[in-house]
Amino acid sequence: MGDIAKGVLGGGWSLVVGWVLPAALNLAVFFFAVAPSLRHTALMERIWPESSADTALLLLVAAVMFGLLLNALQAPLYRLLEGYLLWPRRAYDRGCRIQRARRQRITDRIAGADARAPIQAALLQERLARYPAADEQIAPTRLGNAIRRFEEYGHDRYRLDTQVLWNELTGTAPKELGRQVDTARSSADFFVALLFGHAVMAAAALASLPFEEADVPLSAVTATVLIVLIPAWYRAAVAATDEWAAAVRALVNAGRKPLAEALGLVLPQDLRKEREMWLLVTRMSRRPYRPAADAALAPYRAAPAQPGCCCTPPPPAP
Repeated sequence: MGDIAKGVLGGGWSLVVGWVLPAALNLAVFFFAVAPSLRHTALMERIWPESSADTALLLLVAAVMFGLLLNALQAPLYRLLEGYLLWPRRAYDRGCRIQRARRQRITDRIAGADARAPIQAALLQERLARYPAADEQIAPTRLGNAIRRFEEYGHDRYRLDTQVLWNELTGTAPKELGRQVDTARSSADFFVALLFGHAVMAAAALASLPFEEADVPLSAVTATVLIVLIPAWYRAAVAATDEWAAAVRALVNAGRKPLAEALGLVLPQDLRKEREMWLLVTRMSRRPYRPAADAALAPYRAAPAQPGCCCTPPPPAP
């Protein structure tokens, strides 16, 4: 039992909070606000539970199943909201122009913020920080930029491409850093799952209106409320990336030294040379092997341990 609880509080906790819980909330809306209008259809009469206990059990099982399904589909769900999936080229380009103009407006407001209160200037800086440093990295949506800013953090600072070396980085960094990233991401996952679930539930509520047994006022109000909440959950997902970005930043800053040691490299003291080293490592991980990589990486490789050499220094003489 202790191992089960430890697993839930570890990696499983992010799955429960990020995907299963919002699935349960959306299914509760379906069961109590949408399903009564569809209860007398042939399909619903077959699956509708006969008692409240059966209803609770069905809700729990369905929440876990849909939570697992959403977790498996998280990559396309995020890419759709980020503007990378199913976006026509013209819509993508227009979204990027809008986001660049929005970032410029925030920059101009910060430049003329002498008369503003410090808290107002700090809020503007917080909004500006949700954009990537490089202009060519701008995405067509606010969520895409908020995520892109920490996806390119390692490359911008150290030339360490975290998209290519993510598994190596999380596998060698201190466990607490990886746990912070998972915990911080679960907040954004929660609102993303809630957003898509609300969209599906709103569509189901609208689809139930033509049925004779439909509770038209309840279905209409449910669909309206869910549609109104979708933009709120999107904004909440954007704000939730702040903690996610801070966790990834800490992972890169504190995890690159263990990563270098695990790869058999010595982290240079000169930041310029360190950037050259990580650029070479990224290229070697992403491209086919070339003999020139031997000479390029040789200055950064750690010397092999000598046989019989004790790595622990002797205690100081009394």
